Amino acid sequence: MPQYLSPGVYVEEVPGTPPIVGVGTSTAGFIGAVASSVKMPDQPGKFETKPDGSLKLDANGKPIPVPYTVAPLVVPQPITNWEQFKNKFGDFQAGNSTLAHAVYGYFNNGGTRCWVSRVEDLTNATTVGDALKRFEAIDEIAIVGGPGALTAAVQLKVIEHCENMKDRFVILDGQQTKTIDVTSIQGTVRDSSYAALYFPWLQVFDPVTNAPIFIPPSGHMAGIYARVDQERGVHKAPANEIVRGALGVEYQVSKNEQDGLNPDGVNVIRAFDGNIRVWGARTLGGKDNKEFMYVNVRRLMNFLRESIDEGTQFVVFEPNAPALWQKIIRSVRGFLTNVWRDGALFGNTPEEAFYVKCDETTNPPEVRELGQVVTEIGVAIVKPAEFVIFRISQMAGSAA
Repeated sequence: MPQYLSPGVYVEEVPGTPPIVGVGTSTAGFIGAVASSVKMPDQPGKFETKPDGSLKLDANGKPIPVPYTVAPLVVPQPITNWEQFKNKFGDFQAGNSTLAHAVYGYFNNGGTRCWVSRVEDLTNATTVGDALKRFEAIDEIAIVGGPGALTAAVQLKVIEHCENMKDRFVILDGQQTKTIDVTSIQGTVRDSSYAALYFPWLQVFDPVTNAPIFIPPSGHMAGIYARVDQERGVHKAPANEIVRGALGVEYQVSKNEQDGLNPDGVNVIRAFDGNIRVWGARTLGGKDNKEFMYVNVRRLMNFLRESIDEGTQFVVFEPNAPALWQKIIRSVRGFLTNVWRDGALFGNTPEEAFYVKCDETTNPPEVRELGQVVTEIGVAIVKPAEFVIFRISQMAGSAA
């Protein structure tokens, strides 16, 4: 307490309740195959020198440029544009084609920042696990992808990574097949509400072969997630969106065929009037997983959990008393009110959209004795209008 020694007016600064700021949701983490032998671009203005410091010259008498060095294995690299990717992993070529097209598609579809980790063998679950271990320390990663990772062991590794971290979501590629049934497309991937799977593969232009090729869709989908997050918010389902850069799809899935895939969590990419659109927004949570059936619901819950976690760190070691409980309520309510105003929560008023409870009932003496402060939060999340139904009937004409 301050000490007052003489009469007068004293103005003091009183710390307020820190606001909760929403965490980012659009940073992706990619693990992809890049050979150590890839050709790297030349570093501008750098040339090989002799021991005496003079420039080495080629057969034509020109200085020999020094190329960039390929990024080390399983060490994540921050990438914010295509040029940075080329300087770390090389331009489009045989040794990095799948990853290069995925990252290019990510930026082309709205992605702005990602972390890229290279492995030499994308079928090696141990190596992929090492790369994922490095991702754990990068808090901003919210989307994870392994473009072209189709083996069950590797897909399981990525799913388990997201489930354990609880702040990120994995985009999986469907198998490259023309047999249209759930088993052929999903392979043996297990159910998880932290994962979504997309099919079929996309047709894009390849500058190396100067011809169209088919690539897995996960990189483009990660870009669409980022685009929708920025334009509408993480609560908007990343579906009914155009896939930029896609010339076509490897298989034209019909509506009847999609009827057999959608309930099992296969998100289909379809062609409509020349536009390639994402036409599904389900997780791999399984048919009995009604709570987290949709991608945006799972990702919004991840966003809420992580934002509240990071935004209430001021609570730790504070006196566990009603004054602290009220601070927690004010902070969380203020955050959720903004989330409601953004259209992510269902209800005409904040009271209908969520509740926050932190009082004697959630914090009885036995809980306080353990050094715990417990807050209960309930939210009504808006779900996408997946099935739009109009009921039309014919009316008899009435006399004028």
